[in-house]
Amino acid sequence: MSFDFEFMVGLIPTMLKYGGVTLKLSVLAIIFGLILAFIIAIVIDAKVPILNKVFKVYISFFRGTPLMSQLFCFYFGVLPLLNHDTMLRISSFYAALIILSLASSAYMAESLRAAITSIHKGQMEASQSIGMTYMQSMYHIILPQAIRVAIPTLFSSFINIVKDTSLVFAIGVKEMMAQAQLEGSSSYKYLEAFVCVLLIYCMITSIMTFVQSRLEKKMGKMVGDK
Repeated sequence: MSFDFEFMVGLIPTMLKYGGVTLKLSVLAIIFGLILAFIIAIVIDAKVPILNKVFKVYISFFRGTPLMSQLFCFYFGVLPLLNHDTMLRISSFYAALIILSLASSAYMAESLRAAITSIHKGQMEASQSIGMTYMQSMYHIILPQAIRVAIPTLFSSFINIVKDTSLVFAIGVKEMMAQAQLEGSSSYKYLEAFVCVLLIYCMITSIMTFVQSRLEKKMGKMVGDK
């Protein structure tokens, strides 16, 4: 049986439509995950009592367990309990968003923490010696430098988030992989449907890699100008 190129091309508009769901989920997970990652990294760096240990366990859990297991445990295990006890209703999309945000924040927090650690301690001590608080020093002195250092690993996390959205069809989110499965089952042309999805994912991640490269060059020029 030959590869039906025309059928694959015909699927592109449909896949791009569901690609909007993929992009929406990815962007929201990146935003929420990054916000949480900043909080976790700063708390761990500041060695806040109790929270410091809690967040280390949090990072260990999400980095040490498969994303698919996290999705299944939350959607098919935790949510039914919440629904039964509180009448709370969370759609599969938002369930996926919660887990993707939590899981990605663990990876990004480690990237940010390592970047913060790479900045010489003397800079924090010098800023505090002129009257800055810890948070002022972090915001004005440490984080701007740490972000430049963390850009490559942060973008790797962003790209992984986009790719990880391909797993959420397993809990009923109607995105590209779910639609590819549907198109393949109705036409028996699974290869064409999944190759179409692969090409779209490749296009998205290639654009992100290009943006990363440009951002790194721009940051490099800013440092050079100084």
